[in-house]
Amino acid sequence: MNGRCLHEIFADREREAPERTAVTAPDGELTYAELGARARALAARLTEAGVSPGTLVGLCAHRGTELVVGVLGILMAGGAYVPLDPDYPPARLGHLLDDTKVPVVAATDRAARALPDGTAAEIVPITAPGDGRGAPETTPAALGDDSLAYVIHTSGSTGQPKGVLVEHRNVVRLFTSSAEVFGFGPQDVWTLFHSVSFDFSVWEIWGALLHGGRLVVVPQEMTRIPADLLALLAAERVTVLSQTPSAFRQLAAADEAAAARRDEALALRLVVFGGERLDVREVAAWLDRHGDERPRLVNMYGITETCVHVTHREIRMADLREPGHSPIGVPLPDLDVWLLDAEGRPVPDGEPGEIWVSGAGVTRGYLNRPELTAERFVTRSLGGAPAVRCYRSGDLAVRTAEGELRYLGRNDDQLKVRGYRIEPHEVEECLLGHPAVTAAVVVDHDHGDGDVRLAAFVVPGGETGAAERDALPERLAELAATVLPRHLRPAEYRVADAIPLTPQGKTDRAALRRLLEHPPGEARPSAGGPREAGGTRAVVSAVVGEVLGNARTPGPDTDLFEVGATSLAFVRIIAGVNEHFGLELTGSELDGEATIARIAACVEERVTHRADGRTTTHDTTAKERK
Repeated sequence: MNGRCLHEIFADREREAPERTAVTAPDGELTYAELGARARALAARLTEAGVSPGTLVGLCAHRGTELVVGVLGILMAGGAYVPLDPDYPPARLGHLLDDTKVPVVAATDRAARALPDGTAAEIVPITAPGDGRGAPETTPAALGDDSLAYVIHTSGSTGQPKGVLVEHRNVVRLFTSSAEVFGFGPQDVWTLFHSVSFDFSVWEIWGALLHGGRLVVVPQEMTRIPADLLALLAAERVTVLSQTPSAFRQLAAADEAAAARRDEALALRLVVFGGERLDVREVAAWLDRHGDERPRLVNMYGITETCVHVTHREIRMADLREPGHSPIGVPLPDLDVWLLDAEGRPVPDGEPGEIWVSGAGVTRGYLNRPELTAERFVTRSLGGAPAVRCYRSGDLAVRTAEGELRYLGRNDDQLKVRGYRIEPHEVEECLLGHPAVTAAVVVDHDHGDGDVRLAAFVVPGGETGAAERDALPERLAELAATVLPRHLRPAEYRVADAIPLTPQGKTDRAALRRLLEHPPGEARPSAGGPREAGGTRAVVSAVVGEVLGNARTPGPDTDLFEVGATSLAFVRIIAGVNEHFGLELTGSELDGEATIARIAACVEERVTHRADGRTTTHDTTAKERK
């Protein structure tokens, strides 16, 4: 596959098995022939709109078949796709459009409505009448494998996200270099679990399509409900699953709860971890149930700037004898990992050092950021070898005497929350945009079992009155919702008189994290709606307040994920409700409506049915599709 572009390799798979299913999604299925035809029809429209080799093209679509058509069609037109997640606030999408200056956006009708008013880019529909049934198609553009494939933005320390430029060859060699490790083929069924704005999706999409496999697009609401995801994995006979450790913890808990009543066994042969640090203790219970042969659990370290994955390490039962460490193994064959000290010198085995990566996975650099590119992408001689181009990651690791790498963490303030790299300064800059805020510091707070959320400490101006100070957390949450994507929004806001400092005069983030161990006060209702004095809704509201740890309990109709709930926090909410009422809710009963009112309604329905001696069933989306 090396030396060719992604869409060219897809065309080979299409010719080999045109009737094989390529994509299964909430809105239907596409064979390889249907996917190819629709993508070529989109490419024809994009070419007519002026897209040529190297053009950046926005991609705005919800999870479904059209999202995959959009990715492939943009590449066939010679362009590089720029994800524009329709769930992002308009202000965030506006920045991405300004940063990339995309002249064209490939979009679905529904997703296009999320774009900011006055968007200058031409909107080209991903699907049009007649696509795949004789509609005009284009011959895929002739490109070199050094052509740009996509631009994915990561959090930026300047307060604005930065776009990473990734070429076709970076992605293709990811799979050729890992072929002997994983043995991917047409028999594999992959999930597209992650947002296309997160580079784990690159691994998922192309892992399926380059090898003739099937890609199962996971509905957004199912990513939040582990029990439903588990049912989908069984129903669709998924063999390759990619997860952040945070997400897998929830799935493993659902697996344990469902073990006695599962209708179908899982077909998984491989679970790939990435995006954040894995503590081997987190998979102990899973290994006890499933062993370490099938599925194989493989921990992979990587960075967007080095094309998804850099190292690999299979997790074995024996690893549980050394709890607490995070083994990331050895580099893929076409990469090298160097551990250097602050002066850029190699460190001896057993000593911590910053990870520098060289090899074919190192990407072009940052879009329109020449100074930052020069700072992070460095050409130098390492270990006496000829000079090579490296990416300095800011991550710390140690190499054991056996030559394996163990991940330690960051050497700066950058955070990892649910697989996303987050620069706290980007969030702080947003909060400082409120006129009443004079200082802001954002830290991560682990609520236990890896349920990591962002927490913000803000200092109001001296003229801020008591009422305004009291309302400030709610106002800041509203501000963040209009500017930041969900993964960058703090789950908790604390108003402080001052930010604590270390003896060296630096922000004492450790002290702030200690403050988070103590609740700010009893939960009280927010402006989102009144909280009832008694009854089911009041109990659910109390459980939500306790789990989220906020000073203000959300209103009854507020989406809990919009006010800081993580998937693990949501699982805890359901568990707390079940414990109080003696139920066995999984969360799938909510049909994607994660609100206090909806949970309370489900509780009352179940309690009523139980009193009547009836049972209630809920077929998951996966089972319905099966």
